[in-house]
Amino acid sequence: MEELPRITVSQREQFLVENDVFGIYGYFDASDISTQKYMMEIQRDKQLDYLMKGLRQLGPQFSSLDSNRPWLCYWILQSIALLGESVDDELENNAIDFIGRCQGSDGGYGGGPGQLPHLATTYAAVNALVTLGGDKALSSINREKMSCFLRRMKDTSGGFRMHDMGEMDVRACYTAISVASILNIMDDELTRSLGDYILSCQTYEGGIGGEPGSEAHGGYTYCGLATMFLINEVDRLNLDSLMNWAVHRQGVEMGFQGRTNKLVDGCYTFWQAAPCVLLQRFYSAHDLVHHGSSHISQGTDEDHEDHVHDEDYPEDSDDDDSDEDSDEGSVNGHGVHHTSTYINRRIQPVFDSLGLQRYVLLCSKIPDGGFRDKPRKPRDFYHTCYCLSGLSVAQHAWSKDEDTPPLTRDILGSYSNLLEPVHLLHNVVMDRYNEAMEYFFKAP
Repeated sequence: MEELPRITVSQREQFLVENDVFGIYGYFDASDISTQKYMMEIQRDKQLDYLMKGLRQLGPQFSSLDSNRPWLCYWILQSIALLGESVDDELENNAIDFIGRCQGSDGGYGGGPGQLPHLATTYAAVNALVTLGGDKALSSINREKMSCFLRRMKDTSGGFRMHDMGEMDVRACYTAISVASILNIMDDELTRSLGDYILSCQTYEGGIGGEPGSEAHGGYTYCGLATMFLINEVDRLNLDSLMNWAVHRQGVEMGFQGRTNKLVDGCYTFWQAAPCVLLQRFYSAHDLVHHGSSHISQGTDEDHEDHVHDEDYPEDSDDDDSDEDSDEGSVNGHGVHHTSTYINRRIQPVFDSLGLQRYVLLCSKIPDGGFRDKPRKPRDFYHTCYCLSGLSVAQHAWSKDEDTPPLTRDILGSYSNLLEPVHLLHNVVMDRYNEAMEYFFKAP
Protein backbone atom coordinates (compact mmCIF):
# COMPACT_ATOMS: atom_id res chain seq x y z
CA MET A 1 0.00 0.00 0.00
CA GLU A 2 1.40 3.34 -1.05
CA GLU A 3 2.15 5.62 1.92
CA LEU A 4 0.52 9.03 1.80
CA PRO A 5 2.95 11.94 1.66
CA ARG A 6 3.60 13.56 5.00
CA ILE A 7 3.74 17.29 5.50
CA THR A 8 6.48 18.94 7.50
CA VAL A 9 5.93 20.90 10.70
CA SER A 10 6.61 24.11 8.75
CA GLN A 11 4.01 23.22 6.12
CA ARG A 12 1.43 22.40 8.78
CA GLU A 13 2.02 25.72 10.56
CA GLN A 14 1.77 27.58 7.26
CA PHE A 15 -1.54 25.87 6.43
CA LEU A 16 -2.94 26.79 9.85
CA VAL A 17 -1.92 30.44 9.48
CA GLU A 18 -3.39 30.66 5.97
CA ASN A 19 -6.61 29.10 7.25
CA ASP A 20 -6.88 31.71 10.01
CA VAL A 21 -6.03 34.64 7.75
CA PHE A 22 -8.28 33.65 4.87
CA GLY A 23 -11.06 32.93 7.35
CA ILE A 24 -10.81 36.54 8.57
CA TYR A 25 -10.71 37.86 5.02
CA GLY A 26 -13.71 35.72 4.08
CA TYR A 27 -15.69 37.01 7.06
CA PHE A 28 -14.80 40.58 6.14
CA ASP A 29 -15.80 40.16 2.49
CA ALA A 30 -19.15 38.61 3.49
CA SER A 31 -19.95 41.30 6.06
CA ASP A 32 -22.19 44.33 5.60
CA ILE A 33 -20.71 47.75 5.03
CA SER A 34 -21.03 48.94 8.62
CA THR A 35 -19.16 45.86 9.88
CA GLN A 36 -16.46 46.34 7.27
CA LYS A 37 -16.07 49.99 8.30
CA TYR A 38 -15.65 48.97 11.92
CA MET A 39 -13.14 46.22 11.12
CA MET A 40 -11.03 48.59 9.01
CA GLU A 41 -10.83 51.37 11.58
CA ILE A 42 -7.61 51.69 13.59
CA GLN A 43 -9.73 52.42 16.71
CA ARG A 44 -7.53 55.30 17.85
CA ASP A 45 -9.16 55.77 21.26
CA LYS A 46 -8.69 52.12 22.19
CA GLN A 47 -5.12 52.10 20.89
CA LEU A 48 -4.28 55.17 22.96
CA ASP A 49 -5.94 53.73 26.05
CA TYR A 50 -3.84 50.55 25.74
CA LEU A 51 -0.64 52.54 25.19
CA MET A 52 -1.17 55.11 27.96
CA LYS A 53 -1.95 52.40 30.49
CA GLY A 54 1.26 50.59 29.54
CA LEU A 55 3.36 53.72 29.91
CA ARG A 56 1.94 54.44 33.36
CA GLN A 57 2.06 50.97 34.88
CA LEU A 58 3.08 47.48 33.77
CA GLY A 59 2.10 44.30 35.59
CA PRO A 60 4.40 41.62 37.03
CA GLN A 61 4.20 39.62 33.79
CA PHE A 62 6.59 42.17 32.29
CA SER A 63 9.36 41.40 34.79
CA SER A 64 11.21 39.35 32.16
CA LEU A 65 11.64 42.59 30.20
CA ASP A 66 13.41 44.38 33.05
CA SER A 67 16.53 44.84 30.89
CA ASN A 68 14.43 46.26 28.04
CA ARG A 69 12.70 49.12 29.78
CA PRO A 70 13.95 51.87 27.41
CA TRP A 71 12.57 49.74 24.59
CA LEU A 72 9.15 49.69 26.24
CA CYS A 73 9.30 53.48 26.51
CA TYR A 74 10.26 53.80 22.84
CA TRP A 75 7.71 51.30 21.51
CA ILE A 76 4.89 52.99 23.40
CA LEU A 77 5.93 56.60 22.75
CA GLN A 78 6.54 55.93 19.04
CA SER A 79 3.10 54.31 18.74
CA ILE A 80 1.46 57.31 20.41
CA ALA A 81 3.35 59.71 18.12
CA LEU A 82 2.31 57.74 15.02
CA LEU A 83 -1.30 58.26 16.07
CA GLY A 84 -0.62 61.99 16.13
CA GLU A 85 -0.87 62.27 19.90
CA SER A 86 1.48 63.12 22.76
CA VAL A 87 1.65 62.40 26.47
CA ASP A 88 0.75 64.83 29.25
CA ASP A 89 3.40 66.79 31.15
CA GLU A 90 3.49 64.39 34.08
CA LEU A 91 4.08 61.33 31.90
CA GLU A 92 6.63 63.20 29.80
CA ASN A 93 8.63 64.29 32.83
CA ASN A 94 8.46 60.82 34.36
CA ALA A 95 9.69 59.24 31.13
CA ILE A 96 12.59 61.71 30.79
CA ASP A 97 13.60 61.22 34.42
CA PHE A 98 13.47 57.43 34.14
CA ILE A 99 15.46 57.27 30.90
CA GLY A 100 17.98 59.66 32.45
CA ARG A 101 18.54 57.17 35.28
CA CYS A 102 19.39 54.54 32.64
CA GLN A 103 22.23 56.68 31.25
CA GLY A 104 25.64 55.30 32.15
CA SER A 105 28.28 57.41 33.84
CA ASP A 106 30.60 56.74 30.87
CA GLY A 107 27.96 57.16 28.19
CA GLY A 108 25.28 55.03 26.60
CA TYR A 109 22.09 53.73 28.17
CA GLY A 110 21.41 50.44 29.93
CA GLY A 111 18.21 48.42 30.09
CA GLY A 112 17.37 49.98 33.45
CA PRO A 113 18.95 52.11 36.17
CA GLY A 114 22.39 50.75 37.08
CA GLN A 115 22.48 48.27 34.20
CA LEU A 116 25.31 47.83 31.70
CA PRO A 117 25.20 50.33 28.79
CA HIS A 118 24.14 48.52 25.63
CA LEU A 119 23.82 49.76 22.06
CA ALA A 120 20.29 48.38 21.62
CA THR A 121 18.89 50.13 24.67
CA THR A 122 20.95 53.23 23.83
CA TYR A 123 19.17 53.40 20.47
CA ALA A 124 15.80 52.90 22.17
CA ALA A 125 16.50 55.55 24.80
CA VAL A 126 17.66 58.14 22.26
CA ASN A 127 14.69 57.47 19.97
CA ALA A 128 12.32 57.72 22.94
CA LEU A 129 13.78 61.09 23.96
CA VAL A 130 13.70 62.35 20.37
CA THR A 131 10.05 61.24 20.17
CA LEU A 132 9.21 63.14 23.35
CA GLY A 133 10.98 66.20 21.95
CA GLY A 134 11.57 69.50 23.67
CA ASP A 135 14.63 70.96 25.38
CA LYS A 136 14.38 68.90 28.57
CA ALA A 137 14.35 65.57 26.71
CA LEU A 138 16.99 66.43 24.12
CA SER A 139 19.36 68.19 26.51
CA SER A 140 19.32 65.18 28.84
CA ILE A 141 21.49 63.23 26.35
CA ASN A 142 25.20 63.62 27.12
CA ARG A 143 26.56 63.76 23.58
CA GLU A 144 30.22 63.95 24.61
CA LYS A 145 30.00 60.78 26.70
CA MET A 146 27.85 59.17 24.03
CA SER A 147 30.59 59.74 21.47
CA CYS A 148 33.12 58.06 23.78
CA PHE A 149 30.76 55.13 24.36
CA LEU A 150 30.26 54.57 20.63
CA ARG A 151 34.01 54.60 20.07
CA ARG A 152 34.47 51.96 22.78
CA MET A 153 31.95 49.75 20.99
CA LYS A 154 33.79 50.10 17.66
CA ASP A 155 35.67 46.93 16.64
CA THR A 156 38.87 46.84 14.61
CA SER A 157 37.02 44.81 11.94
CA GLY A 158 34.85 47.83 11.18
CA GLY A 159 31.72 46.62 12.97
CA PHE A 160 30.40 47.39 16.44
CA ARG A 161 29.86 45.32 19.57
CA MET A 162 26.57 45.57 21.43
CA HIS A 163 28.30 46.16 24.78
CA ASP A 164 31.74 45.80 26.36
CA MET A 165 33.11 42.44 25.16
CA GLY A 166 29.69 41.71 23.63
CA GLU A 167 28.59 40.23 20.34
CA MET A 168 29.28 42.01 17.05
CA ASP A 169 26.52 42.10 14.46
CA VAL A 170 24.56 44.28 12.06
CA ARG A 171 22.17 45.40 14.82
CA ALA A 172 25.09 46.92 16.69
CA CYS A 173 26.27 48.70 13.56
CA TYR A 174 22.86 50.20 12.87
CA THR A 175 22.04 51.26 16.42
CA ALA A 176 25.44 52.93 16.80
CA ILE A 177 25.26 54.80 13.50
CA SER A 178 21.61 55.77 13.92
CA VAL A 179 22.42 57.33 17.30
CA ALA A 180 25.55 59.03 15.95
CA SER A 181 23.65 60.42 12.99
CA ILE A 182 20.64 61.81 14.85
CA LEU A 183 22.86 63.32 17.59
CA ASN A 184 25.23 64.84 15.00
CA ILE A 185 28.33 63.10 16.41
CA MET A 186 29.21 61.02 13.33
CA ASP A 187 32.88 61.03 12.34
CA ASP A 188 35.40 59.09 10.26
CA GLU A 189 36.44 56.89 13.17
CA LEU A 190 32.92 55.54 13.60
CA THR A 191 32.42 54.86 9.90
CA ARG A 192 35.89 53.40 9.21
CA SER A 193 35.57 50.01 7.44
CA LEU A 194 31.92 49.81 8.49
CA GLY A 195 30.72 49.47 4.91
CA ASP A 196 33.07 46.53 4.42
CA TYR A 197 31.54 44.74 7.40
CA ILE A 198 27.93 45.32 6.23
CA LEU A 199 28.85 44.23 2.71
CA SER A 200 30.25 40.96 4.08
CA CYS A 201 26.83 40.21 5.60
CA GLN A 202 24.84 40.43 2.35
CA THR A 203 23.89 36.89 1.36
CA TYR A 204 23.48 35.06 -1.94
CA GLU A 205 19.70 35.60 -1.57
CA GLY A 206 20.14 39.36 -1.60
CA GLY A 207 19.08 40.13 1.95
CA ILE A 208 21.44 40.81 4.84
CA GLY A 209 22.22 38.47 7.72
CA GLY A 210 23.17 39.32 11.28
CA GLU A 211 26.84 38.50 10.70
CA PRO A 212 28.95 37.09 7.85
CA GLY A 213 27.65 33.65 6.85
CA SER A 214 24.23 34.01 8.51
CA GLU A 215 20.87 33.69 6.78
CA ALA A 216 19.23 36.79 5.28
CA HIS A 217 16.74 38.26 7.75
CA GLY A 218 14.27 41.13 7.53
CA GLY A 219 15.39 42.94 10.67
CA TYR A 220 19.08 42.70 9.80
CA THR A 221 18.37 43.68 6.20
CA TYR A 222 16.72 46.87 7.40
CA CYS A 223 19.57 47.56 9.82
CA GLY A 224 22.26 46.93 7.22
CA LEU A 225 20.59 48.92 4.47
CA ALA A 226 19.78 51.86 6.75
CA THR A 227 23.38 51.89 7.99
CA MET A 228 24.71 52.02 4.44
CA PHE A 229 22.38 54.92 3.65
CA LEU A 230 23.50 56.79 6.77
CA ILE A 231 27.21 56.43 5.90
CA ASN A 232 26.59 57.18 2.19
CA GLU A 233 27.83 53.80 0.95
CA VAL A 234 24.52 52.22 -0.09
CA ASP A 235 25.61 51.88 -3.72
CA ARG A 236 28.19 49.27 -2.65
CA LEU A 237 25.41 46.76 -1.95
CA ASN A 238 23.76 44.64 -4.63
CA LEU A 239 20.57 46.69 -4.49
CA ASP A 240 18.64 44.83 -7.20
CA SER A 241 19.22 41.55 -5.40
CA LEU A 242 18.29 43.07 -2.05
CA MET A 243 15.05 44.55 -3.36
CA ASN A 244 14.17 41.31 -5.13
CA TRP A 245 14.61 39.40 -1.86
CA ALA A 246 12.63 41.89 0.20
CA VAL A 247 9.58 42.16 -2.04
CA HIS A 248 9.27 38.37 -2.27
CA ARG A 249 8.93 38.11 1.49
CA GLN A 250 5.35 39.35 1.07
CA GLY A 251 3.25 36.20 0.98
CA VAL A 252 -0.27 35.09 0.16
CA GLU A 253 -1.49 36.53 3.47
CA MET A 254 -0.26 39.92 2.19
CA GLY A 255 1.87 40.44 5.28
CA PHE A 256 5.64 40.00 5.29
CA GLN A 257 7.73 37.12 6.57
CA GLY A 258 11.16 37.71 8.07
CA ARG A 259 13.04 34.92 6.29
CA THR A 260 12.50 32.55 3.40
CA ASN A 261 9.97 29.81 4.23
CA LYS A 262 9.00 31.37 7.57
CA LEU A 263 5.56 32.45 8.77
CA VAL A 264 4.09 35.90 8.28
CA ASP A 265 4.66 38.27 11.21
CA GLY A 266 3.16 41.72 11.70
CA CYS A 267 6.43 43.29 12.89
CA TYR A 268 7.94 42.79 9.42
CA THR A 269 5.36 45.25 8.15
CA PHE A 270 8.06 47.77 9.02
CA TRP A 271 11.29 45.76 8.76
CA GLN A 272 10.55 44.65 5.18
CA ALA A 273 8.38 47.46 3.81
CA ALA A 274 10.81 50.20 4.87
CA PRO A 275 13.72 48.80 2.79
CA CYS A 276 11.37 48.50 -0.20
CA VAL A 277 10.36 52.17 0.05
CA LEU A 278 13.92 53.30 0.78
CA LEU A 279 15.15 51.60 -2.38
CA GLN A 280 12.27 52.68 -4.62
CA ARG A 281 12.85 56.32 -3.58
CA PHE A 282 16.60 55.91 -4.05
CA TYR A 283 16.11 54.60 -7.60
CA SER A 284 13.61 57.35 -8.39
CA ALA A 285 15.77 60.16 -6.98
CA HIS A 286 18.85 58.99 -8.88
CA ASP A 287 16.97 58.10 -12.08
CA LEU A 288 18.50 54.63 -11.98
CA VAL A 289 17.62 51.55 -13.97
CA HIS A 290 16.29 48.71 -11.85
CA HIS A 291 17.60 45.59 -13.57
CA GLY A 292 15.97 42.20 -13.54
CA SER A 293 14.03 42.52 -10.30
CA SER A 294 10.44 41.53 -9.75
CA HIS A 295 7.59 42.95 -7.80
CA ILE A 296 4.16 41.77 -6.76
CA SER A 297 1.82 43.65 -9.05
CA GLN A 298 -0.80 45.96 -7.69
CA GLY A 299 -1.35 47.79 -10.95
CA THR A 300 -0.29 51.18 -12.25
CA ASP A 301 -1.28 54.47 -10.68
CA GLU A 302 -4.28 54.51 -13.01
CA ASP A 303 -5.20 50.96 -12.05
CA HIS A 304 -4.79 52.02 -8.43
CA GLU A 305 -7.77 54.33 -8.91
CA ASP A 306 -9.92 51.23 -9.41
CA HIS A 307 -9.36 50.56 -5.71
CA VAL A 308 -10.48 54.06 -4.73
CA HIS A 309 -12.80 53.97 -1.75
CA ASP A 310 -14.54 57.01 -0.37
CA GLU A 311 -14.23 57.68 3.32
CA ASP A 312 -17.45 55.80 4.04
CA TYR A 313 -16.60 52.49 2.37
CA PRO A 314 -13.50 50.35 2.84
CA GLU A 315 -12.99 48.60 -0.45
CA ASP A 316 -11.20 45.25 -0.90
CA SER A 317 -7.83 46.05 -2.44
CA ASP A 318 -6.41 42.68 -3.40
CA ASP A 319 -8.14 42.07 -6.72
CA ASP A 320 -6.23 42.79 -9.90
CA ASP A 321 -8.18 42.23 -13.11
CA SER A 322 -5.39 43.19 -15.46
CA ASP A 323 -5.21 40.95 -18.52
CA GLU A 324 -1.45 41.17 -18.35
CA ASP A 325 -1.29 39.03 -15.22
CA SER A 326 -1.18 35.28 -15.56
CA ASP A 327 -0.24 32.27 -13.47
CA GLU A 328 3.00 31.95 -15.38
CA GLY A 329 5.87 33.53 -13.49
CA SER A 330 3.79 34.09 -10.39
CA VAL A 331 4.89 34.18 -6.79
CA ASN A 332 2.46 33.03 -4.10
CA GLY A 333 -0.43 33.35 -6.55
CA HIS A 334 0.20 37.01 -7.39
CA GLY A 335 1.29 38.16 -10.82
CA VAL A 336 4.98 39.03 -10.99
CA HIS A 337 6.24 41.41 -13.63
CA HIS A 338 9.84 40.81 -14.64
CA THR A 339 11.23 44.05 -15.96
CA SER A 340 14.61 45.29 -17.05
CA THR A 341 13.76 48.95 -16.61
CA TYR A 342 12.81 50.88 -13.53
CA ILE A 343 9.13 51.85 -13.54
CA ASN A 344 8.53 55.59 -13.35
CA ARG A 345 6.17 55.73 -10.39
CA ARG A 346 4.34 58.37 -8.39
CA ILE A 347 6.08 56.31 -6.96
CA GLN A 348 4.37 52.98 -7.53
CA PRO A 349 5.35 50.68 -4.65
CA VAL A 350 7.30 47.53 -5.42
CA PHE A 351 5.11 45.68 -2.91
CA ASP A 352 1.32 45.52 -2.45
CA SER A 353 0.83 48.42 -0.07
CA LEU A 354 -2.94 48.06 0.14
CA GLY A 355 -2.68 44.33 0.71
CA LEU A 356 -0.21 44.96 3.52
CA GLN A 357 -2.59 47.44 5.14
CA ARG A 358 -5.34 44.82 4.86
CA TYR A 359 -3.26 42.26 6.77
CA VAL A 360 -2.37 44.73 9.54
CA LEU A 361 -5.87 46.09 10.02
CA LEU A 362 -7.72 42.77 9.82
CA CYS A 363 -5.24 40.23 11.16
CA SER A 364 -2.79 42.07 13.43
CA LYS A 365 -5.03 44.70 15.02
CA ILE A 366 -6.75 43.88 18.31
CA PRO A 367 -10.16 45.65 18.56
CA ASP A 368 -9.56 46.51 22.23
CA GLY A 369 -6.18 48.08 21.45
CA GLY A 370 -2.76 46.86 20.45
CA PHE A 371 -1.40 44.83 17.56
CA ARG A 372 -0.07 41.28 17.32
CA ASP A 373 2.18 39.06 15.25
CA LYS A 374 -0.65 37.06 13.62
CA PRO A 375 -4.07 35.59 14.50
CA ARG A 376 -4.09 33.52 17.73
CA LYS A 377 -1.15 35.51 19.10
CA PRO A 378 -1.44 38.01 21.98
CA ARG A 379 -0.91 41.74 21.58
CA ASP A 380 2.27 43.39 22.80
CA PHE A 381 3.96 46.78 22.62
CA TYR A 382 6.72 45.61 20.27
CA HIS A 383 4.27 44.47 17.58
CA THR A 384 2.07 47.51 18.19
CA CYS A 385 5.01 49.80 17.44
CA TYR A 386 6.21 48.03 14.32
CA CYS A 387 2.75 47.25 12.93
CA LEU A 388 1.85 50.94 13.22
CA SER A 389 5.24 52.03 11.87
CA GLY A 390 4.88 49.67 8.91
CA LEU A 391 1.28 50.74 8.36
CA SER A 392 2.53 54.32 8.06
CA VAL A 393 5.19 53.19 5.57
CA ALA A 394 2.54 51.41 3.50
CA GLN A 395 0.21 54.43 3.57
CA HIS A 396 2.99 56.73 2.33
CA ALA A 397 4.52 54.23 -0.11
CA TRP A 398 3.10 55.99 -3.16
CA SER A 399 4.63 59.33 -2.09
CA LYS A 400 8.00 60.39 -3.49
CA ASP A 401 9.15 61.68 -0.10
CA GLU A 402 8.00 62.04 3.51
CA ASP A 403 6.66 65.54 2.88
CA THR A 404 4.16 64.43 0.22
CA PRO A 405 0.82 63.47 1.79
CA PRO A 406 -0.80 60.29 0.47
CA LEU A 407 -3.98 60.40 -1.56
CA THR A 408 -7.26 59.00 -0.31
CA ARG A 409 -6.85 55.95 -2.52
CA ASP A 410 -3.51 55.13 -0.87
CA ILE A 411 -5.21 54.57 2.50
CA LEU A 412 -7.21 51.43 3.20
CA GLY A 413 -10.33 52.25 5.16
CA SER A 414 -11.27 55.77 6.13
CA TYR A 415 -8.73 58.56 5.62
CA SER A 416 -8.92 59.01 9.38
CA ASN A 417 -6.66 55.91 9.50
CA LEU A 418 -3.79 58.05 8.20
CA LEU A 419 -0.76 57.89 10.49
CA GLU A 420 2.12 60.30 10.88
CA PRO A 421 4.97 59.73 8.38
CA VAL A 422 8.14 58.18 9.78
CA HIS A 423 11.78 58.85 8.98
CA LEU A 424 12.67 55.59 7.28
CA LEU A 425 16.26 55.47 8.57
CA HIS A 426 15.48 56.09 12.26
CA ASN A 427 11.80 55.13 12.71
CA VAL A 428 10.76 58.28 14.51
CA VAL A 429 7.96 60.49 13.22
CA MET A 430 9.13 63.18 10.84
CA ASP A 431 8.27 66.27 12.86
CA ARG A 432 10.19 64.95 15.89
CA TYR A 433 13.13 64.03 13.67
CA ASN A 434 13.18 67.53 12.19
CA GLU A 435 13.10 69.06 15.67
CA ALA A 436 16.03 66.88 16.75
CA MET A 437 18.01 67.82 13.64
CA GLU A 438 17.50 71.51 14.31
CA TYR A 439 18.45 71.08 17.97
CA PHE A 440 21.56 68.92 17.59
CA PHE A 441 22.95 70.64 14.52
CA LYS A 442 22.85 73.94 16.40
CA ALA A 443 24.41 72.38 19.48
CA PRO A 444 28.12 73.13 20.11
